[in-house]
Amino acid sequence: MAALIDAIDVKRKMYFEFENTPFYCMDVEVSTPTARGGQTLVRLKMRNLLTRAVFDKTFKAGEKFKEPDLETVEASYLYSDADGSYFLDQETFETVPLSNDKLGDALEFLVEGAIVKLDKFNGNPIGVQLPEKVELTVEYTEPGVRGDTAAGAVTKPARLETGLEIRVPFFVKEGEKIKVNTETREFAGRV
Repeated sequence: MAALIDAIDVKRKMYFEFENTPFYCMDVEVSTPTARGGQTLVRLKMRNLLTRAVFDKTFKAGEKFKEPDLETVEASYLYSDADGSYFLDQETFETVPLSNDKLGDALEFLVEGAIVKLDKFNGNPIGVQLPEKVELTVEYTEPGVRGDTAAGAVTKPARLETGLEIRVPFFVKEGEKIKVNTETREFAGRV
């Protein structure tokens, strides 16, 4: 039997199950009424882990949620085709398929062999967690010209090996490996 969580006990970055669906809590706001007999309400900004949809919902403080049957395993990215993307579970060595709608924009950060965390709900894969930073090769960028910084142009556009386009400092060259922050999609340094 899964443990029950009161709505008032749900915190940021916590997982819970609501209407047989796993959710991730992104933010919590508790409002306590001043009137006697008023109900304490909990407003949750939550992400549906199956559809990736984000929305706000208000619950009474005493409402209860189940703890979801979530499992996270390490997996390496193998390849993608028209049907989806394929990962190799690092514990069981099974190939795990994942449809493109469950990946979101994660493919922009994945190269063959990249290690990610694969989320499973009731044993079925539902999505991936990317590392905070990934290493990608610059496929194309304009050459930096001496004196560019004087005009305030300290960055330039670059296309990376996955097709992702970001802004990089002018000293970055084609063929160079760089680190990219997966959350902000920004240059995070050279390798």
